[in-house]
Amino acid sequence: MATGTGKTRTVIGLVETLLKAGWVRRVLFLADRDALVRQAVRAFGKNLPDVPAMDLREADKAEKARIYVSTYPKIMNEIDGFKEDGTRRFGPGFFDLVIIDEAHRSVYQKYRNIFRWFDSLLVGLTATPKDEVDRNTYSLFGLEQGIPTDFYPLARAIEDEWLVPPRVIDVPLKFPRQGMHYGQLSDEEKDQWDALDWGEGVEPPDEVDGAALNDWLFNIDTVDKALKFLMEKGHRVEGGDRIAKTIIFAKNQRHARYIVERFDHSYPHLAGKAARVIISSDDRAQTTLDEFSDAAKLPDIAVTVDMLDTGVDVPEVANLVFFKRVFTSSKFWQMIGRGTRLRPDLYGPGQDKEDFFVFDLLGNAEWFNQNLPRAEGRVATSLHARLFATRVDLLCTISLLEEADEELTGLHDDVAARLHKTVAGMNLDNFLVRDHRSWVETYAIREAWSREKIGAADPQDLSDLIENLGELPTADRGDGTDEKSKRFDLMMLTLQLGTLRLDLDVTRVRENVRAIASALLENLDVSDIAAQAALLDDMAGEEWWQDITAPMLEIARLRVRGLVGLITKSQQKIVYTDLVEEIGEVREVELTAAAKGVNAKRFRQKAQAYLARHLNNLSLQKLRRNKPLTQQDLDELGHMLVDAQIGTESDLLAAAEKAHGLGRFIRSLVGLEREAVEEAFATFLQDTGATRAQQDFVRLVIDHLTDNGELDPNLLWEDPFNRDDPSGVSGIFSDPVPLVEVIRRFNAGADLPPSVTA
Repeated sequence: MATGTGKTRTVIGLVETLLKAGWVRRVLFLADRDALVRQAVRAFGKNLPDVPAMDLREADKAEKARIYVSTYPKIMNEIDGFKEDGTRRFGPGFFDLVIIDEAHRSVYQKYRNIFRWFDSLLVGLTATPKDEVDRNTYSLFGLEQGIPTDFYPLARAIEDEWLVPPRVIDVPLKFPRQGMHYGQLSDEEKDQWDALDWGEGVEPPDEVDGAALNDWLFNIDTVDKALKFLMEKGHRVEGGDRIAKTIIFAKNQRHARYIVERFDHSYPHLAGKAARVIISSDDRAQTTLDEFSDAAKLPDIAVTVDMLDTGVDVPEVANLVFFKRVFTSSKFWQMIGRGTRLRPDLYGPGQDKEDFFVFDLLGNAEWFNQNLPRAEGRVATSLHARLFATRVDLLCTISLLEEADEELTGLHDDVAARLHKTVAGMNLDNFLVRDHRSWVETYAIREAWSREKIGAADPQDLSDLIENLGELPTADRGDGTDEKSKRFDLMMLTLQLGTLRLDLDVTRVRENVRAIASALLENLDVSDIAAQAALLDDMAGEEWWQDITAPMLEIARLRVRGLVGLITKSQQKIVYTDLVEEIGEVREVELTAAAKGVNAKRFRQKAQAYLARHLNNLSLQKLRRNKPLTQQDLDELGHMLVDAQIGTESDLLAAAEKAHGLGRFIRSLVGLEREAVEEAFATFLQDTGATRAQQDFVRLVIDHLTDNGELDPNLLWEDPFNRDDPSGVSGIFSDPVPLVEVIRRFNAGADLPPSVTA
C-alpha cells in the first residue's frame, strides 16, 4: 500500500476482525524503529481502545496485553528469555498472528528466524512498489514474485482521491550536479579559489566533484539560491504570509546545520524559529518534531537527515526539497510519501490541499523514471561469519598439506582451538541455535577439529559446516568486540591462506595491511604503537613481504590487532566558498509511478468542469433525468470530451472501465436531476406507507443520487446511512429489498437498455 493510504489502520481492522472471530488471541506487531513502535501503540489504542496493546519494553504490562508491539532486535532478545517457572516467555505458540511492518528485503535477511520460530499467521505490510519487493520476501509468504496478496499503488490512491499527487519541479543547480571546475571560474573567483585554505600542504585542486558539494565543500550561493527558490515558489499558507510546512532532505548533519545557518542569515526576521534541524543526534529532536507537526506552531521548515524519511504523518506538508541524491527506490517513495496526505482547508475555508511540490535539486525524479533493472538482493554475510569461514578454510588447507613443520602445526592447533571455543559457546537453548543442534553438538567436541578429521572431510561437508554454524551467536569472545580489530584479523587470515594457496590473489589485501602499518607509524606518540615500531616499519615496507609465512603473519596479527583502533583518522578540511551558483532550465517532471493516478484525477476534474457548462445538451439531459439512452447518445457524449481536448480516447476508455460504463462515468460527474429522483421515490414511499424515519432515510438516498448519479447499495449500511440506526438500512426497513431495487433501477439507467445492447 502506498505511503499514506493507512497500512496500520487497515491491519488494525484485520486484527479486530480476527479477534472477534476467535481466530487469534495474541498479536505481535513488529516495526524497525522505536518511534514507529510508539506510533503503532498509539494507533492500536485509538482504534481498538478495549484491546490492551503494549510496547514490549514495558514489561510490567505484559500479563494484561493482547497486542504486543516491538522492534525486531527486542523480540529476538526476548525469545530467549525465561519466566521464573523455567518456561519460555515467548514460546512458538505464544502469538497467533505476527504482523511485519515494512516487510522488505532487509527484514527477511536479518530477522527471518523470528518468523520461523512462531507458529502463527503472518501478515506483511510494505509501501515498497510490488515489483521491487525481493524474491525472498515473497517466498516467506508463499507467494509468486511480483504478485502480493493485495496491493494499492500510489497511482490508484491518487485517482481515488485518498492521496494528493506530487508536482515535481526539476531545479538543476550547477555545482552539485556538475561539480566545480577551476577553468570555468571568473578571474575574481579564481583568486578566491587560490586563496582558500584547502588543508595543510594541499594545493588548490583543478576541479571538485559534485559529490563533494555539501559533504566537505559548502558553497554559500548554492544553499542561498535553493532557499530563495523554495521561499518564492513553494506553496504558502495564511494568505501567502507563511511558507507551508516543508521538509528539506539534507545530505548529512553538517549540511543540515549549514542550511539552517544560511536561512537564518537570509531571513533574519525568522531566524531561530521558522527553520530548524531535526536529526537523531539532537536531544531536542522529538520535541522539535512535535512542534513541526503542529500546524499552528513553528518551525515551518524541518531540515533533516533520514529521520523524517518514514513514519512521520504531517498532512500540512506541502513542500519537499530533495537536496541530496537518493539511490534506493523504497526510500525515495517513502520520502515522497511525506507530502501525499490529504489536508482539507489548508489554504483557507474550502481551499483544500490538492497537490504538493517536490523541488528536486539533484535529478532524483529522472533517475527513478528510468525504471532501471533492480539487482536481486543477497543476504549480507556478517564479519563474524566471514572470520569463521576463513578459519575453517585455513584449517582445511593446513590439514591437506603433505608436510607441515612445527610452526604450521602450531598454527593449525591454534586455529582449531579458536573454532572449537566458538562452537562450544553456542547455547542450544537459543532459538537461533536450536535448528542446528546436531551440527553444534558434533563440533563442540575438540576432536572434531583434528587434522585427521578436517583433512578427510568432504568439501561439501565443510561448506555445510560453514553455512550451518557461521552465523550462529556464541558466548565466546576470543576475538574481542572491537570491529576494527576483527576486520584486521580477517585480512591477516586471508593473507595466511594466500601463502599456502597459489590460486589466491591477495595483492590488494596486502596493500591494505601495509597502509594500516603506515598509518600507525604516524602515531608513534602512543606508547603501545611505539612498542611495535620495528614490526610496523617492516610491514609498511616491501622486503618483509618476500617469502612471508603463515606463522609469521599470525605473530604480526596478534601483535598489531589491538593497535588498529588507535589510528587517528585524517580529517578532510572543510572548505567554504562563495562562488556564483547557476540554476539551469527549471521544468516540471512527471513521476511515472504516480502519473496514471494524476492523469485520471485531472481528466475527471476537467471533464466535470466542461460538462457543467453544457448541461443543456440533449444526451446529458436524458442521462440526468434517467431516461433511456441510445448508443448514439453515448457516442455523442464521448466525442464531446475528446473533441474538446478534455482527454484522450484512452483516458475516456480507462474512466469508463473503472466506472463500469461510459454512461455511469459521465453521470457520476453531472449527477441526477433532483426532481426526477424525487418523483421515482414518491411512488415508492406511497406504495410502502413509509414511516417518518423511513422518509428521512429515503431523503438521504435522494441526496446521494442527486449529487453522485448512482449509489452502491452496500453503502446503505455505512455512514451517513447508519447515523440514526447503527444497523443502517436494516434498522429502518424490516425488508430493505424493495428500496434496493429502486436504487438499482436508477443505477442501471445510465446503461444502454437490454434491447439496445442485444
